[in-house]
Amino acid sequence: MSTMTALRAQAAAARSAAADTGEAGGPSVALPRDRPESPKIRFRSQLRAKKVLRDEQEWYEVSGYASAFEQGYEMYDFYGPYTEIVSHGAADATLAADPEVVFRFNHAGTPMAGTRNSRLQLWADDAGLGQRAWLNPKRADVQLLVQALEDDDVREQSFMFRITSGQWSPDYTEYRINSFDLDRGDVGPVTYGANPHTSVSARAGDFLASIPTMPPLMAREALNRLAQRADLGTTPTRLTPQPPAAPAPQQGRSISMLRTRLLVEADQD
Repeated sequence: MSTMTALRAQAAAARSAAADTGEAGGPSVALPRDRPESPKIRFRSQLRAKKVLRDEQEWYEVSGYASAFEQGYEMYDFYGPYTEIVSHGAADATLAADPEVVFRFNHAGTPMAGTRNSRLQLWADDAGLGQRAWLNPKRADVQLLVQALEDDDVREQSFMFRITSGQWSPDYTEYRINSFDLDRGDVGPVTYGANPHTSVSARAGDFLASIPTMPPLMAREALNRLAQRADLGTTPTRLTPQPPAAPAPQQGRSISMLRTRLLVEADQD
């Protein structure tokens, strides 16, 4: 069993135990433990930008999918890794409520379009949550974004939302988002698309991935801090930094000294 497989199994067992004691709220828990209320989930998406004439004015039309339905991606919660899936139909209720949503790059900066001014169109189909935005070509930030899209430097999308209904699988290895609310959220291109959202769970995944190549001093300090946690069940002795080993004598200098000494002795003879 690989390390990740074992970690997933242990995390699922911990969730199950927590549900049995009522800590996790049972199998119909609304959210994985410590998950942000409004996560930013990112998906790979084919983005297209083209100049169009709309309302007798030129616009950049940018379209693509901000979410993919029925495609699993890896997430982390308090207990460890799990697979998350956005269900087909998860966007139906929020789209029917005509949510206010804006289009932005990397979930930051001034909105470039929005549903309120009818320059952002949203829909859901078998593939996922689709969006089409009409951007003002006179804006410098729009020009930079379109250039990045044309250069293929930006090729993924994301959406920020609030989960309104979700459920764990019976073995607690998969969490399914059955419904989400887009109101006051955003959609748009992002630099990276895997699905890292800014939370302790995402940083935990990055930390685990960095362990094999972590510098010794940092790894030792991480081990010392983990040793102080009472919930891990062990209290190992704190590691003390070892003094650096004395450098070995340079072989080149020793050979040179020996050669010099032999030459001196030969002259004396």
